[in-house]
Amino acid sequence: MLRLKVIAVICSILVSGCSNFGFPGVYKLRIQQGNVVTQQMIDRLKPGMSKSQVRFVLGNPILQDPLKKDRWDYVYTIKVSGEKLKKQTLSIYFAENKLTHFFGNYVPSEQIQKDDDD
Repeated sequence: MLRLKVIAVICSILVSGCSNFGFPGVYKLRIQQGNVVTQQMIDRLKPGMSKSQVRFVLGNPILQDPLKKDRWDYVYTIKVSGEKLKKQTLSIYFAENKLTHFFGNYVPSEQIQKDDDD
């Protein structure tokens, strides 16, 4: 009887230890949604660009609020099983159909270099 209990405890320890172990070659599911925006795309954005030029560089926005026609939102999320959800956003603003500014998780390379020089 004691022998069976010892075997049961050892087996439960081994099984619980394997639950955190990543088996090599096991596929992890990736779920991507939204617009992929790269640093090269951000660097091509310049104030004064028309909406069609911005659409050519970034693609169609995922969110276009009919009440705020001068703002486009680009959202990208990726979820890999076992990891936290990663989300990137970019909001583009227009005035008189011309790009005025943008903000989000992306920064133009020029600004990154200026910050490094300071």
